[in-house]
Amino acid sequence: MKRKWALCIIFLIALVMGGCSGGNEEASSENEQDEVPEVDQVDLNQTGLMEAPMLMDLVEAGDLEPVQDRMPIMEDIMIEDVVEEIGQYGGEWVFPWAGPDDKWGIGKATEEALFRFQEDGDGIEPNVAKGYDVNEDSTEYIIYLREGMRWSDGEPFTADDVIFYWEHMLLPETFGKALYDCYYSVNPETGERVRSDVTKVDDYTIKVTHEYPSVLFLERLAIDNKWFFAPAHFYKDILPELIGEEEALEVASEWGYNDLDSFGEWTGYYFWLFPERPTLRPWVASNDPYSDRFIMERNPYYFKTDAEGNQLPYIDSIVLDRMQDDSHYLLETLAGNINLRMFGFEEFTVLKENEERGDYRILQWYPASWSSTGLQLNQTVEDPKLRELFQDIRFREALSVAVDRHELSEILTHGLGEPQQAAVPESLPNYQEGWQDQWVEYDVERANDLLDEIGLVWDENEEFRTFADGSELRLVIYQESRGESQVGTLQELLKMYYEEIGIKTDVTIADQGRFFDLKYDNQIPATTQTVSVVKVSYRPDELVPLRVITPWFGHYGLYHSSGGEEGVEPEGDVAKLLEYWGNLTSSTTSEDVDYWSEEIIKLHQENQWVIGYTGPTPTLVVASNDMRNIPDGIVDSDEFRGFGHAKPAQFFLKQD
Repeated sequence: MKRKWALCIIFLIALVMGGCSGGNEEASSENEQDEVPEVDQVDLNQTGLMEAPMLMDLVEAGDLEPVQDRMPIMEDIMIEDVVEEIGQYGGEWVFPWAGPDDKWGIGKATEEALFRFQEDGDGIEPNVAKGYDVNEDSTEYIIYLREGMRWSDGEPFTADDVIFYWEHMLLPETFGKALYDCYYSVNPETGERVRSDVTKVDDYTIKVTHEYPSVLFLERLAIDNKWFFAPAHFYKDILPELIGEEEALEVASEWGYNDLDSFGEWTGYYFWLFPERPTLRPWVASNDPYSDRFIMERNPYYFKTDAEGNQLPYIDSIVLDRMQDDSHYLLETLAGNINLRMFGFEEFTVLKENEERGDYRILQWYPASWSSTGLQLNQTVEDPKLRELFQDIRFREALSVAVDRHELSEILTHGLGEPQQAAVPESLPNYQEGWQDQWVEYDVERANDLLDEIGLVWDENEEFRTFADGSELRLVIYQESRGESQVGTLQELLKMYYEEIGIKTDVTIADQGRFFDLKYDNQIPATTQTVSVVKVSYRPDELVPLRVITPWFGHYGLYHSSGGEEGVEPEGDVAKLLEYWGNLTSSTTSEDVDYWSEEIIKLHQENQWVIGYTGPTPTLVVASNDMRNIPDGIVDSDEFRGFGHAKPAQFFLKQD
């Protein structure tokens, strides 16, 4: 009876809280597997070039060059496919955000990478780059740029901008980031990492040379360091290496920064927020990002057109109105005041009920998540007794079978999140048959037997279990709060299930900043975060402890990133993860890469370090009915850059 009342209360709380489309791309390769697929060619010399009316007015006034003089040479212009139809010029894209700290939402949506992932995620395609060649053993990559391409301020974009970025920003770590993994190749015999060389061939060609084969260089580049370039003419006037620390500090002070580290990070890494810094993006900042309304306006030098020669983007500007939290975003969406916004599936009912009134439609994108609800136990938690317990696979199995997944699914996902284990979805690489059924049967008796076997004993009141020595056992679940309406519901349900088998459980909600600090300090024993990975060879961060990134492997990641100076030394199957990752990165063929990817995934299946309770649910993409060319059914992942994967330059606002 007590349990039924708990379920009712929790349910009431929940109710109250509520990759080359450019047809002119040329990319040859001696290694056939890396070739870019051929696409239909469009002759822009016949169609001609057109531009937005707002730019025509500037051209007629003599304030801007004609469109044909602002873009790359005809054969190097990138032609972007459209999703539905050739668009119309004009309008404002209303994009809600929380201010500069919410930088990645608009950052991904406006990003222009050297190489980007194809729409199905299976390999890369040129974007800012025109094409590439790679030799037979994948040690030398020749990358071709677009002749005549320009920065948003009209200055030429050339190979010098890549070399400058490499020599004066990447290698000296001027924006606070160590040299990315993609620029190292691995000795297959010793495991030694050797830095690559980047050299200029001519004004529109660079060469990247690896000591050892680097089969996945372009895929890793598309994730690690997608903007492999920077405007040399801008940075030569602000970098301390070139103008001296004293003068650089004066410049930093003018920008509102008191130190060079912060100045370097914000202008070198989060650069799209500043109107002073030229970019290659379709829209560029036009005012102070700390304003209540931040506006990005079309880039007159943008290098893409549609198939009819219309210079992109179609939309004139992006208007970013500062909003308080996700509840504010939801209310504005329901009122029809937002053009495009992603929501979790927990908002499906309220969004669907207001679809007509809000004049929007709901699209579904598919996440790369292994589950929609679950639990991570920190394998390096500082308390030695908890660490031993968390590392015991029987404890993880007990917490898995102690939860009624069907009940959880109905309450949290309206039954749409399949009752299953955290596992690679069938639609993604490295899917393992039957994994989703591991430890999924609701079996309280089995859970109690496992806990008895481990040696956890009941207290004198037979209410909670203790360690064998009688000391208190308490599971503390931390959850990062970003304002979602459902925060706390899952955790309270898990608390109820776990306490039924005697595991005293506390739930702690931490804001994003505090959660981040606790994670890096190894102070999160458990969390309900899930794992999201498209392909382990693309981004292993959440599966292999290379650095501090996800709570389940805790300070194993710090040990690796610090070269053994800090953290906890991995052992057992966690050490094997790193060994197999080393084998993957030193692979000389794509077949070897696939083999070691599979072995890493199999270790996760065997150990179930990340427990899942319900299967992935779609990301809801809510688009106003006049916002067109938004694709449906594509993969939503950080690797593919969220809205950036939908090619926003071809979005348009349809006029009646």
